[in-house]
Amino acid sequence: MKQWFKSGAPWIWLNGGAVALSMIMVFGLIGLIAVRGFGHFWPSDVAYIEINEPQADAPQVLIGELVRSQVIPAAVARDSGEQVPESVDLVTRHLLKLGNRDQTGQDFSWFLQLYMEPWEYPENIYVIERREWGNFYGQPVALLENGDVVATAEQADFFDQVQTRIERSLSIYDDIEDLEGGEISDINRTLERLRLDERGLAIREVPEEVASAERDRIAAERESLNNSYGVIRQELDALYDSTRRDTLRMRISDGREVDITLGTIVRVTAPNAMSGFDKPLQYVERLWEFMTDEPREANTEGGIFPAIFGTVTMVFVMSIIVTPFGILAAIYLREYAKQGLMTRIIRISVYNLAGVPSIVYGVFGLGFFVYFLGGSIDEMFYETSLPTPTFGTPGLFWASLTLALLTLPIVIVSTEEGLSRIPSTIRQGSLALGATKSETLWKVIVPLATPAMMTGLILAIARAAGEVAPLMLVGVVKLAPSLPVDGEFPFIHLDRKIMHLGFHIYDVGFQSPNVEAARPLVYATAMVLVMLIVILNLTAISIRNRLREKYRSASD
Repeated sequence: MKQWFKSGAPWIWLNGGAVALSMIMVFGLIGLIAVRGFGHFWPSDVAYIEINEPQADAPQVLIGELVRSQVIPAAVARDSGEQVPESVDLVTRHLLKLGNRDQTGQDFSWFLQLYMEPWEYPENIYVIERREWGNFYGQPVALLENGDVVATAEQADFFDQVQTRIERSLSIYDDIEDLEGGEISDINRTLERLRLDERGLAIREVPEEVASAERDRIAAERESLNNSYGVIRQELDALYDSTRRDTLRMRISDGREVDITLGTIVRVTAPNAMSGFDKPLQYVERLWEFMTDEPREANTEGGIFPAIFGTVTMVFVMSIIVTPFGILAAIYLREYAKQGLMTRIIRISVYNLAGVPSIVYGVFGLGFFVYFLGGSIDEMFYETSLPTPTFGTPGLFWASLTLALLTLPIVIVSTEEGLSRIPSTIRQGSLALGATKSETLWKVIVPLATPAMMTGLILAIARAAGEVAPLMLVGVVKLAPSLPVDGEFPFIHLDRKIMHLGFHIYDVGFQSPNVEAARPLVYATAMVLVMLIVILNLTAISIRNRLREKYRSASD
């Protein structure tokens, strides 16, 4: 045994076991997040349940999806007002997603298993995903056009007719979005430019004859735009009216019949009637929409594409800012600065900056970048827009700059360590061959230290992509009206506010009015954030490895 310990084998097994345990914990956590999050998009069966309580006049009917079940003491159920016999010690209760929040006032509710009849899964139960008020559960009655019944639920092709008319409604909504995001958006931007031009005439000293001609031009162009807007507005109103043509009549669990306009519907499914092939297709469709659509219902419905786009854009802008500054600072400290007391103080300060809480950087970014620099830029270049700020308000550029300041110590330290690992013999050999110090640095030393620089960038990306606290102060919002990159000149709008996956998780998890509906989206968004960070890191690691092999072969 002593010989075994002296051989060092126990420590090898200990380290291997620790690594294995860590990997199990990491993959277990990721698996839990993936199952809890992405499992939400699977089209679950919808149950039809009757509850016969002893003192009730009639059975209570429920239609909904099972969310989860738990066993609780009977005393807890009695304290909450449930009728449980004294002979019962433990009871099972189920959390059901009932939907129909606009009809019943509640989306989720707990029910005891005690008085439930066997659950049924009729094929004629529809799940309707709406633009507002969440899901609707019920049984179809009829399909109406302008108030007249055109099909009843008894018809064999009823579901197909519903799908055809919903596709028509969705196509009309696509046309509406094209008009609102295209021609109307262009008109609004042009009107805003004309307003600023007119205000600029009042601010600047312009000769009266020039100002008068400019005002006439602005008035004529504004009138033309208003006339164009009137024509488009009529077309838009006609499209909105056409979305209200078709109506689906549904019967809910309490027997009432409710009419739902197809223009308010995103999707209608009958999960109990789906085959084993239809459900995976539906799952992929819903997951894809989650990744590519915009959020709805206070971020508890819809997709997260603006948050993904904002996160990626911010990380790229941050990387462009932090990389040259961090590398140049490290090169100066290592290669040019005199190694003395002041240099040691600077290094200690850089190391300490890496441990400063991120919210401190957010406060600094808000005060210095947004209010001081942004306010100064507005006074010099956007005077006509004041008092409405352009750069004197949180936005993409200030968020990226704040994160660049946050991750700057990481890049400096990593780059400086890479420079220090290069043997002095390489420097001496280059100088002996007649190269200057500058040529030795930029043509020999820096290329060999490139993998270390990429390591610093990888660590910076991983740190920046998951930060939330500073971003809440310098540019990230709950819902951004437009993306920071689009087809409008100058194409990249650094002054716009953005959405971010980290803040989206915080907002959905802690600020949502519907906690149960938001819970799976928190897991799904967290999984997307983890995948995004992994993809960004793997890309940077691949580049680093290629550079390492390139310069290793060159040095050989």
